[in-house]
Amino acid sequence: QVQLVESGGGLVQPGGSLRLSCAASGFTLDYYAIGWFRQAPGKEREGVLCIDRYAGRTYYADSVKDRFTISRDNAKNTVYLQMNSLKPEDTAVYYCATRYTACFSRKYEYNPWGQGTQVTVSS
Repeated sequence: QVQLVESGGGLVQPGGSLRLSCAASGFTLDYYAIGWFRQAPGKEREGVLCIDRYAGRTYYADSVKDRFTISRDNAKNTVYLQMNSLKPEDTAVYYCATRYTACFSRKYEYNPWGQGTQVTVSS
């Protein structure tokens, strides 16, 4: 069964850090780009950051530059999103999704998707 599973979300204080994981099963991530997206209550799902099959990074949200980084471990079939200096406006459900080879800004180009992990930034 092809699926992605996110983990690592939780409640963190402003200024804190979290590392999200996106683990794939049923297929290998080697040839895929992996995008991280987020959806805050009442808002559309937006792209955050993507890593392509060659480990090139693309930022889709200017607000996370210099704070979020993405990496991949093909041996573990897992992609990570390191989030530092978290702000209340980063509160959202975070999703990972795949697209063959290259990153792309349109979320409709990605499939499959994980179930999401909640990140809440609050004091």
